Amino acid sequence: MKSPVVLSQDSAPGTDEGSNAPLIRLRGVEKRYKGGVAALAGVDLDIAEGEFLSLLGPSGCGKTTLLRIIAGLAKPSAGRVEASAKAGGGGIGFVFQEPTLMPWASVFDNVYLPLQLAGSSRAAAAAAVESAIVRVGLAGFEGTYPRALSGGMKMRVSIARALVTAPRLLLMDEPFAALDEITRFKLNDDLLALAAEQRWTVVFVTHSIFESVYLSTRIAVMSARPGRITRLIAVESDGPRNVAFRTSPDYGALCRAASAALAEGGA
Repeated sequence: MKSPVVLSQDSAPGTDEGSNAPLIRLRGVEKRYKGGVAALAGVDLDIAEGEFLSLLGPSGCGKTTLLRIIAGLAKPSAGRVEASAKAGGGGIGFVFQEPTLMPWASVFDNVYLPLQLAGSSRAAAAAAVESAIVRVGLAGFEGTYPRALSGGMKMRVSIARALVTAPRLLLMDEPFAALDEITRFKLNDDLLALAAEQRWTVVFVTHSIFESVYLSTRIAVMSARPGRITRLIAVESDGPRNVAFRTSPDYGALCRAASAALAEGGA
């Protein structure tokens, strides 16, 4: 594994048009709420196709706000968000911090929901829904209701609901924050496998230094509010992300680099 690479904000990836153009490009993005509260200030960020990018920062630094702006669920007060032509070929999946499942609906119907809203009949969507449920490890639970599921299983349903739309870009807002460590580790591994299989571009919000290093190909460290990107950390690994990586000296070095960047941004 190569040494951790810490880049300044000005060292963001190149922005030339063409095959190397980023999937999503943010320039000078700011968000100010009524009353004058500034959530984001001057965010510049390129999101490359196929990368797993974590937004790491303290509570209240604007991570979720930035994710919602990327998703188009909120508008920036200033600046711009651009999507390359490559981004036009697929949708966006959004996994929230809470699973937000319909308690009166089965696992199947919760996963079917986005296709139903898009006008697809239950029969026409059945194969895609079943496939998504199998991919998140919930085969056999199609008829189960949320009240009978564990926290980790509910989050798997939420991921399946995003998966069923075949997104090109997957946005995740601290999806594992409320789970116990054992479940969280398992879902981290399953998410990495799914991301590789589906060829997702992932933007993942987290407070956890350890989770960001384990999952990411790159970490965007954010400052305290108003949030801005103070460091970009490339996470390079020659082998698979597994227990051996999590206990390796390189993993520890990357965690220390991320911790130092986070402390510097907070200061």
